[in-house]
Amino acid sequence: MGDFDRSPDGLVFTPAVQEMQRRLGSRGMFETAEWPIDISADLEGFIARQRSVFLASASADGQPYVQHRGGAPGFLRVLDSRTLGMADLRGNRQYVTLGNLSENPRVELFLIDYMHRQRVKIWGKARVTDDPATVARLRPEGARADRALLIEVEAWDVNCPQHIPQRFEAEDVAASIAKRDARIAELEAEVQALRARLTEG
Repeated sequence: MGDFDRSPDGLVFTPAVQEMQRRLGSRGMFETAEWPIDISADLEGFIARQRSVFLASASADGQPYVQHRGGAPGFLRVLDSRTLGMADLRGNRQYVTLGNLSENPRVELFLIDYMHRQRVKIWGKARVTDDPATVARLRPEGARADRALLIEVEAWDVNCPQHIPQRFEAEDVAASIAKRDARIAELEAEVQALRARLTEG
């Protein structure tokens, strides 16, 4: 195993998961699996384009919780080859994720690009910081945040596109429609100009 790879065994594939894989016949597919730790250039680009992410955490006794986080592209940022960061924007004030992280730092991020039918899972350990410089660095312009989340990446994996419905962001659709309408207007102007020339002739 290289310095920048790790086996999913023990991290994601617990003994119970491994036993289930054996029972259902897929264990051989994963016995020598290695997942990257370092954030590649492709993954960094994928992260930079995302407008939302699902963040999973759990309490000390294992009660799971999944939270949606969103913002303009770049709200989730790569800080270095093994660290992600995002501002903890003010929300419904339930603080379930923050409470979970106070007793169990393990998290998983689930990122999905519906347009290109791509998804990425990232496992890591998260911590909360209220360092003003870090919060200011990660806080989107105009947003309110008192703290930030820093996530130490332990492994990541890319899923196949199977079963991902293709969907498009409203602003991307609006941009495409505007481009189409501009082209139609341009063509209509050309048609009118040609008709005018024919009339003059």
